[in-house]
Amino acid sequence: MGERSLRGSRLGSVSYETERNTAPIDRQYAEYRCEQNHIVTVPFADDAELPDTWECKYDGSAAKLVGGAEPAPKKVKPPRTHWDMLLERRSEADLEEVLAERLDVLKTRRTKVS
Repeated sequence: MGERSLRGSRLGSVSYETERNTAPIDRQYAEYRCEQNHIVTVPFADDAELPDTWECKYDGSAAKLVGGAEPAPKKVKPPRTHWDMLLERRSEADLEEVLAERLDVLKTRRTKVS
């Protein structure tokens, strides 16, 4: 019975609210230009803070705000090398000792084989 009462109604796809007695919000329009010189105009609320970059709707690249400041570069963390991780665990003096021990082991192996 409940299924029949909803027949013909597309729930979720149609709004039954009216826009009567409502005023549209004040808007500002921002222009963004990508590297391919595509211009994208985006409406924002009048009191909204404009982002420095916006995705270009034509090619998906990052478009910059026309007349805006350059976006700040992202902080890039330098990659940690094996040597950096080794120095986190041991000091250079410890590493010198380990190196000397391993060299002694290799020297004794060579003398035994000869």
